[in-house]
Amino acid sequence: MTFHVERIDHVVLRVRDLAAMIRFYEQALGFNVERRLDRINLVQMRAGASMLDLILSDAGPQAAASEAPTSQGATSQSPNMDHLCFRIEPFDRAAIEARLGPLGIAVGETFQRYGAEGTGPSVYFHDPEGNQIELKGPPAPAG
Repeated sequence: MTFHVERIDHVVLRVRDLAAMIRFYEQALGFNVERRLDRINLVQMRAGASMLDLILSDAGPQAAASEAPTSQGATSQSPNMDHLCFRIEPFDRAAIEARLGPLGIAVGETFQRYGAEGTGPSVYFHDPEGNQIELKGPPAPAG
């Protein structure tokens, strides 16, 4: 059995000013805060069928002065995308390993994580340029 990607489930951005970024996405794109995890400074915002997660960067607001924006608006010193999550169907760890293993890609442990559709199984790995990718399965049935 294999799996296929259905859509982007969520993107996680590392931000220096969490409150300002929440206001921006609320005002500019009409996103709504759906969930907060204050202990890790994470806010999950509804973006249609997907989610945008904003997490306070380790650098925090004080880094803003030392990180000059590039012409695209990103900073030149540190990336701000934490990871990109693809929703897959079905979630079959053996199939994931069978597909990625021959490419030399090691898959992390399977955990239940929250995403655009709720909590379900997911794994992390890195692409050849070091970007963190998450593959997320369907939510667990309510019960």
